[in-house]
Amino acid sequence: MQPPFAAVPGGAMPLRCGHHRLDLSVPRVMGVLNVTPDSFSDGGRYNVPDEALRQAERMLAQGAAIIDVGGESTRPGADAVSAQQELDRVAPVVEALTRELDALVSVDTSSASVMREASGLGAGMINDVRALEREGALYAAAQSGLPVCLMHRQGEPQTMQQAPDYTQPVEDAVVEYLMQRIATCEGAGLGRERLLLDPGFGFGKTVEHNLRLLNRLEALGEFELPLLVGMSRKSMIGKVLGRPVEERLAGGLALSALAVERGAKILRVHDVAATVDAVNMTWAVLNEGCDDQPAEVRA
Repeated sequence: MQPPFAAVPGGAMPLRCGHHRLDLSVPRVMGVLNVTPDSFSDGGRYNVPDEALRQAERMLAQGAAIIDVGGESTRPGADAVSAQQELDRVAPVVEALTRELDALVSVDTSSASVMREASGLGAGMINDVRALEREGALYAAAQSGLPVCLMHRQGEPQTMQQAPDYTQPVEDAVVEYLMQRIATCEGAGLGRERLLLDPGFGFGKTVEHNLRLLNRLEALGEFELPLLVGMSRKSMIGKVLGRPVEERLAGGLALSALAVERGAKILRVHDVAATVDAVNMTWAVLNEGCDDQPAEVRA
């Protein structure tokens, strides 16, 4: 199921993701597939390859353009895992998704070895919450030939939510950090045409920081790079609405619509079908229903 409206004139060129081509002239939905025992929302549900495959199949049928596979939980307070543990979780799933579903797979990792192995198994994108800061990650990502999403964070998952604080407006801190990481990537031969940006909602940020950052998301437009946002089921929704994890869908859909209005091109979510509808409806309003042919995700 593709968004019903085609790109507005002058939209971005398709992003080359291995043998896939991802059209980001319209917003796309990325389905979250955690193959971990301890992720905050769905830990333990899909850490068996057959279960992960079936869930990916469902998300693709619901309209996901990308499946984001993660083998290390980055929730606040999460325990660290070794690169080998992460690889053992991720590799069989990436291989199954690319072989059996021909899915466009993004790998949510900061580990150089996982990046190398996943790209060899057919992954089409790297999504790194540490923006390639881990040892060897920058080189591995550059050598992969794949697009890379760089995310802003303050601190590490184990401690990042203990006392997040900024000496400048949060959106300025995010812009400054991402500007530095882009320059580092370009210096290593990873060109801008392969970069996406994630402001890092919930990663070393209070509820007030998150709300301000979304309200001012257009500040990141100065980079002229695709924006990926992940707010699905996060505690910012729970704290504003007083809802537990399993009751945060409505709040998440509102945030997705606001993010699209402010320029987001990829929405990373757990609830694919509902988000696809919300994104398509938002896009229809923004474009006044013009354009009668759907854009294609793949070449």
